[in-house]
Amino acid sequence: MEKTWVVNPPPDEKKIKQLSEAIPCSPIIASLLLQRDVTSAEAARAFFNPALDMLHDPFLMKDMDKAVDRIDRAVANNEDVMIYGDYDVDGTTAVALLYKHFKSLFHRLEYYIPMRYVEGSGISIRAIDMAVERGVSLMIVTDCGVKSIEQVDYARRKGLDVIICDHHTTGEEIPNAVAVLDPRRVDCPYPYKWLSGCGVSFKLAQAYNLRRGLPMKKLHAMLDLVCVSIASDIVPVTGENRVLARFGLLQLNTNPCLGLKTIIGNAATRELTINDVVIRVGPKINAAGRMESGDKSVELLLAEEESEARRVAESLDAFNDRRKKLDHEITEEALKSIRDNGEKATVLYNPGWHNGVIGIVALRLMEHYYRPTVILTEAEGVVIGSARSVEGYDLYEAISRCSEHLINYGGHKYAVGLTLERRQIDAFRAAFQRVVRETIPDALTRPQINIDARVQLDDVTPELYNTLQQFAPFGPDNASPVFLTTGLSDFGTRQVGRQKEHLQLQVIDDARARDCDESRPRVYTDRGGIAFGMGNLYPRIANGEIFDVCYTLQRNELSRKENDVQMLVRDIRFQNNR
Repeated sequence: MEKTWVVNPPPDEKKIKQLSEAIPCSPIIASLLLQRDVTSAEAARAFFNPALDMLHDPFLMKDMDKAVDRIDRAVANNEDVMIYGDYDVDGTTAVALLYKHFKSLFHRLEYYIPMRYVEGSGISIRAIDMAVERGVSLMIVTDCGVKSIEQVDYARRKGLDVIICDHHTTGEEIPNAVAVLDPRRVDCPYPYKWLSGCGVSFKLAQAYNLRRGLPMKKLHAMLDLVCVSIASDIVPVTGENRVLARFGLLQLNTNPCLGLKTIIGNAATRELTINDVVIRVGPKINAAGRMESGDKSVELLLAEEESEARRVAESLDAFNDRRKKLDHEITEEALKSIRDNGEKATVLYNPGWHNGVIGIVALRLMEHYYRPTVILTEAEGVVIGSARSVEGYDLYEAISRCSEHLINYGGHKYAVGLTLERRQIDAFRAAFQRVVRETIPDALTRPQINIDARVQLDDVTPELYNTLQQFAPFGPDNASPVFLTTGLSDFGTRQVGRQKEHLQLQVIDDARARDCDESRPRVYTDRGGIAFGMGNLYPRIANGEIFDVCYTLQRNELSRKENDVQMLVRDIRFQNNR
């Protein structure tokens, strides 16, 4: 599918000059910093050198004082406490963090992960009844609960207090809990709004330590869990999340908890990045909740013996293998069932599809057809769905405009879960497709590559690459910078791969080479790069056509040259096709 190239407008030249002189740095780096709202030398120093003392005061979060007061009372009164969390990566890492942090303080502490197919999302009545039967008087809920109005009221009637640590968009009504910690609350003054669920739980633990004057060292050692949640829940890697992810990655790469170390195993031949966590760590933790029960994931993250960690990790591997098989089968079936009717959104329903993979299937179909996608199946007498969106389109807002057809819904801009009655499927499909048709800009109906800066080949240096590494960790809203270089021509490109499906580029700045005085030796810069899946373009490149390339930078690990930097190509466009 052809991609839309969007070149970000460069910042004001005067501001670029001022910042590049103040740091000092190259104009390219200054421009990239300004695009990230880093506008002063002081802000740049903080950006390049994030520190844990930059984290916000947790008591800025609404209800934090109430939450800590209630936990204090539970400790003083030797109360029995339950930590309840969602079954995905964010929820299970949050439960593990809170359990580790509070285990030594409470008289009896247990955790509970709901069964996806029996209890659904949010706080379950079954868990409340179980907690009351066991004498639990305080339930700390994480990564869900902000829309569980009736469940919290039910818990109160049963004499069970609830503290909610959530990060999802709230409804008009806030649950009547002891405390509702959610930076997304409209009445919450907390300065950073994009924490993960595990991140909100970290802030609760941080607040408790501050109140009691306890050291932070043990809590900071659990930032590996927070980092895994940030990566897997696809929250912005900006502001406070960037600090948490930076030190969480450091923990992951030096001394992760035993469970995470077992997952990473011997495959870590280099330092893990956010993307590595998304691809290699998150899916294994997620697999248990998708296929059976998230309890196994928490069990792994709490493991203290190697034999126990290996045993649980093997079961997660089995869940993940089964998840992959179902993912592939259902995706193929879903792709075959789509009819190209001109709609700008997809809604598919099959009661036989496995609930645990419909989110992944929705993502696969969204990427294939590049349009907002909802996949529906059936469980426990209701229709449940998972939706994914294209970049730039607010899926949560679109689905909220169809709420009259839904029992419940919740999530983020790009991912939403929903439930509805079977009789409402057709009405919901029609409403959702109408809303998307009326609200999605044409520019968002094709994959979009956001380009940060135009550069020449001689700008691409090891020094530039090394400075860019200080922008890490990369992730949503802090992506690795994408560059555009125009007017390139072949200088020894070849096809690589078993089926010659990739390109090993070697190019020169053609315009500069052609403009050289014929009476003098040509002066040009040549650069290498890798273009995966673009081997079909080789004949045109080898034939001398002039082209433009957008790319990120990476170190060429296969090169014999020290500090060799190459282009990781995102797309190629031939100039005679403009």
